[in-house]
Amino acid sequence: MVGSAVCRRLADSDSAVVTATRNELDLRDPGACAEFFSSTRPDVVIFAAARVGGILANSTYPVEFLSDNLTMALNAINAAFESGVQRFLFLGSTCIYPRECEQPIREDALLTGPLEPTNEAYALAKIAGLKLCQFYRHQHGVVYHSAMPTNLYGPGDNYHPQHSHVLPALIRRFHEAKIADAPSVVIWGSGTPRREFLYVDDLADAIVHLIGLDDPPDWVNVGTGVDQTIAELAELIAATVGFRGTIETDPTKPDGTPVKCSDVTRLNRLGWKHRVSLAEGIERTYQAFLAETGAGHLRSV
Repeated sequence: MVGSAVCRRLADSDSAVVTATRNELDLRDPGACAEFFSSTRPDVVIFAAARVGGILANSTYPVEFLSDNLTMALNAINAAFESGVQRFLFLGSTCIYPRECEQPIREDALLTGPLEPTNEAYALAKIAGLKLCQFYRHQHGVVYHSAMPTNLYGPGDNYHPQHSHVLPALIRRFHEAKIADAPSVVIWGSGTPRREFLYVDDLADAIVHLIGLDDPPDWVNVGTGVDQTIAELAELIAATVGFRGTIETDPTKPDGTPVKCSDVTRLNRLGWKHRVSLAEGIERTYQAFLAETGAGHLRSV
C-alpha cells in the first residue's frame, strides 16, 4: 500500500524509481539484499517493507512480527550502507511509543515506558530499525533517518478477515453486511479507544518532503494530530458504505492502547501538513475497495 502510494507520488518527477516485490526480493535473505543494492546502486532508499497486521495477527504471530521485521530492517540498512547509499528513509509506526504516555505523543516519548503488549513484537523491530539508522548517521555521517506514521489506510490496503487493521476490516465487514442485508455488525472491544488515521497518499507526500530536506530529524511523527473513537470510526464507515443496521460492540475482545494520537508539531514546522480529511479518505478508500473487488485483485493475505 505504502510503496504504491510513493510510486504514484513520484510518477511525475524526474526520479528513476526502482522497486522489488516480495516475490522478486526476499528482504529476509541477507545475500539477496546485498546483491539487490550492489546491482541497483540507488541514491535514495525508502524502506516501506514490513510484516503488518491488526491486534489479532500481532497477538497470534509475535515471533514472525519480531523476527521478520527485524531481519528485513537489519539486512536492508546494512546492505544499503555497504553499497554506498547516502540517503535512507526508514518507515516505522507510532506504535513504537509507550502504551501509557502523554497525549498527543511527541517524538521524545520513545523508550520512556513499557510498550503496548498486543503489538510489542512489531514495535521492538521498528525501534531497532530506527536506532540503527540513527547510529549509522551519527557514526558514519550518512543521512539515514526515520518517519513514524500513524495508522494508515487507502488504496491497496489489506482486507484479510482476521489479520487486517481496523479501518479496512470495518470497510469489508460493513460492505458485506450491506450486501447480505444483515441487521447488525459487531466490532471488537468497547469502541472507546481513540485512534488517529492518515490517508496513505498523504504519507507518500510527507515522505517526498522529508527526503528533500538537507537535515531532517533522526525520526519524526507523520499524522494528522486528530483522533476519534473506534465507535465514531465505525459510524463514519457505515455511513460511507451505506449500511443501515445497528453497530454493536464486543467488550470481551481486546481494545489495545486506550489512546494513540501523534504530536505532529515537528513535521508541521518543517513545512508539511496533511491534506485529506478522514471522511474524504474513507470515501476514496471505499471506492478503491469496490474497484479492487470488481477487478478481482482485492488484497486479502
